[in-house]
Amino acid sequence: MAGLKELRTRIEAIKSTKKITSAMKMVAAAGLRRAQGLIGKSSAYYESLLRGAQRVAFDLKQDELTKGITFDVPALLTGTGKDKNYLLIVISSDKGLCGSYNAHVARAAGQRIKELEAEGKAVKLICIGKKARDILKSRYAELIVQSYEGIARKGADFDEAVEILHPILKAFEAGEYDKIEIVSSSFISAISRETKSRPFLPASFPEVVSDEQTMPINMAGDAFYDYEPEKEVLLDGLLIMMVKAQMFNTFVQAQASEQGARMASMDNATRNATDMISKLTLRYNGIRQSAITTELTEIISGAEAI
Repeated sequence: MAGLKELRTRIEAIKSTKKITSAMKMVAAAGLRRAQGLIGKSSAYYESLLRGAQRVAFDLKQDELTKGITFDVPALLTGTGKDKNYLLIVISSDKGLCGSYNAHVARAAGQRIKELEAEGKAVKLICIGKKARDILKSRYAELIVQSYEGIARKGADFDEAVEILHPILKAFEAGEYDKIEIVSSSFISAISRETKSRPFLPASFPEVVSDEQTMPINMAGDAFYDYEPEKEVLLDGLLIMMVKAQMFNTFVQAQASEQGARMASMDNATRNATDMISKLTLRYNGIRQSAITTELTEIISGAEAI
């Protein structure tokens, strides 16, 4: 029967799709485990650099207060001092099949663009990952100054993050942008992430609090310490390392969010395929049973007529 043949074909097609989605779920799960491992390491590295830069900046301020020494604040901390030109770095994926992950990133970027333009700010975009770029260029094509594809194909890579960051740092230090923000997803769990715009440059960190009456600023525990090279040179170097580590950590967080979203999406697709196969199989068996019953009825009726 045509109906049975169509159902068999459809069931086999859905079974094939289920195998694909199940395999993609396992691949995404493996990628998520790798990214989660990197999150802990990259976050620890960034926090260590942050604390070091905090301490050096604090000691320099104390030198200004106690010794009357004036030092030049690095451009990465001060920026241009203006609040007019903004750069948004939008990080999404190059591939789909990850639920609403890319749509949320594009939506967050679009919302931030509207907020800044309503305040009279000039906005430019750098898109990392083609999915959000493809969504945003329909309305904000004139704002996109650069886009990157194929980043982190085999996992988040520190060198790739630094390579993308170099021209951004040069533009910021040249005063082309007053403030830079990153629009991306921060990983919370395999099924949860936070997508929003976060300040990136000028760099900032909480001030160190120290009791100067009981402990000299160049003392840690029972040991005294000094700086080599000079504090200003050291702070410049630490800030650059800190910004690079922050960029890489953002990449890792975005990749973990993408893999988590893809794993959840493929899991849902696999479950839906299983449910549909069950429903179609039940329908197939019902039609087949009905056909068999009809045939038996016809045979019995024919036998009785003879």
